[in-house]
Amino acid sequence: MNRIDPPPPQHQRLARSALAAPEIRTERLFHGIAVSAGVAIGPVFGTTEPEAIITRQKIHASDTGAESVRLDAAIAQSHKQLAKLRARLAVLPEESQAEIAPLIDAYIRMLGPSRLVRGVRQRIQETLLSAESAVMKEAAAIADAIMAQAEPGLSVEDMAGLRRRSDEIREIARRLVRNLTRSPFRSFAGLPEGSILVAEALRPADAALLDPSRLAAVVTEEGGADGHTAVMLRALGVPAVLGVAGLAHAAEPGDIAVVDGIAGTVVLNPAMLTLTTARKAVTAFARERQRYARLRRLPAITLDGTAIELQANLELPVELPLIVQAGAVGIGLLRTEFLFMNRETIPDEATQTESYRTIVEAMHGDPVTIRVLDWGGEKEIEALNMAGLVPEIADTNPALGLRGIRLLLRQPQLLETQLAAILRASMAGPVRVLLPMVTTVGEVRATREIYERVARRLRRRGERIPEKLPPLGIMIETPGAALSADALALEADFFSIGTNDLTAYTLAVDRAESVVAMLYDPMHPAVLRLVQFATEAALRMRMPVAICGELAASPKLTPLLLGLGVRSLSMNASAVPKVKQMIRSVQIDACVRFARRVMEQGDPERIGAMVDGFGRGE
Repeated sequence: MNRIDPPPPQHQRLARSALAAPEIRTERLFHGIAVSAGVAIGPVFGTTEPEAIITRQKIHASDTGAESVRLDAAIAQSHKQLAKLRARLAVLPEESQAEIAPLIDAYIRMLGPSRLVRGVRQRIQETLLSAESAVMKEAAAIADAIMAQAEPGLSVEDMAGLRRRSDEIREIARRLVRNLTRSPFRSFAGLPEGSILVAEALRPADAALLDPSRLAAVVTEEGGADGHTAVMLRALGVPAVLGVAGLAHAAEPGDIAVVDGIAGTVVLNPAMLTLTTARKAVTAFARERQRYARLRRLPAITLDGTAIELQANLELPVELPLIVQAGAVGIGLLRTEFLFMNRETIPDEATQTESYRTIVEAMHGDPVTIRVLDWGGEKEIEALNMAGLVPEIADTNPALGLRGIRLLLRQPQLLETQLAAILRASMAGPVRVLLPMVTTVGEVRATREIYERVARRLRRRGERIPEKLPPLGIMIETPGAALSADALALEADFFSIGTNDLTAYTLAVDRAESVVAMLYDPMHPAVLRLVQFATEAALRMRMPVAICGELAASPKLTPLLLGLGVRSLSMNASAVPKVKQMIRSVQIDACVRFARRVMEQGDPERIGAMVDGFGRGE
């Protein structure tokens, strides 16, 4: 981007006057990806980072020792920088600290005896590359290998996880190279208060340096909604739009911008009418945030007094602050794959216990539902491959192959270690165990035998575990599981209906395939009837049943789910306030009548229209 120099003191006065009477310049609208809600108006402030120039690619054999010394010095310097950065987090809001600190710790671990560092040392010795060239090549190779695991049919969450792991490798490599080449890092020292930060890219370590009290908004040309930077910006509470092509080069000193972190738009040099509309949007958003802040402390209860369990899904520990901010009461789905990713060895019982215990303690007595490893043939976990626990060649159709509980029962040592860790961690607070991809009664029985055997072994070993074992539940993700829910309910302690996979399996649609994605419809009557069948089977057994897929995150579908008898919903944290608002605005009797009318329909479009019209006489 063309550098936008920090404005002199009088520029702030000019900027304020520009808000009232902007220069006559052509208004330009840019579109990007909305990653952090809010609307902001302010002067743009650009920042660039000088490119790190690698001047030496190859070395002589006699120089390998010297290059290793240079690498060691860069690693030590990077350690110091990250430690200093971590110490600086004390000035940020508590939620932001909890969000950013784990990632910095991950960077620090990668500077240890990691695959990256070992590979760099090997390249220096065997291929006679300079330290910086070896870092770049090894990081690129590892990052490419991670992204090569992206197979057709991979879920949105799994793709996001792969991108994050790849970005982590590239980020720590970038830091090493800048230290090796003595290239300066990006600085935000001159950022004026109330400015809109505009950059080509913003890395997680950059986001950790931002002071949310001084910023109006953040806009970048690169980036997406599921990266570490986006998660951090949401934790900071700063309106942000990423992936805005061309903006950084179009902005000039003194330009005013309107950033809409809800719509994902940026208006450069807004006209008076646009400014007036934006000011109203700023006020409206502030009021809405205040309303949602009040909702955080209020219970999820209907107008006629029916309490609803409203929980959040958790993919990574760094998302914990978002759950607290949203006002969710517990974790309805903790995905444990993060523990197995981006490592060469399977985490042992002690490692897993500590990770689960940390999360359970962070919830301060609210329940945590931990799903055991949900490996699928469409995604690779290096540690499982290296241990020889999964097939070398993925199934032709991984969605129908060895995945979920099928893998764990085939490799019971994996399941036993994870169950032991969960049982030990459950002493820190209420926990439930969730089994993925269950399709038969036999799978539940076999798992429960292992579960009880692990508990007996832990007690003989002298470990403290609950006298009454945590409930053992199952995911309902296939039509077969839903249609045999009455039999499965005799074996399981609770159901969690995963409507994403249930929709895909029921309609035979891979929503990652663009040619058929339009057929993916969770409001298809077949999907809704399976949800209804499974829910009623659970209710007849007086056992808990929850929805943990995308259906749960849609406020407009909340009345329908409540009418079907669902009393527990788990979703991404950002959806919790709006769903809670809907819960507090309806009566169960009205929801039951509405659900009865909807379930009489056979046309998805008609069902959609009824859902949209709920409460408006439809």
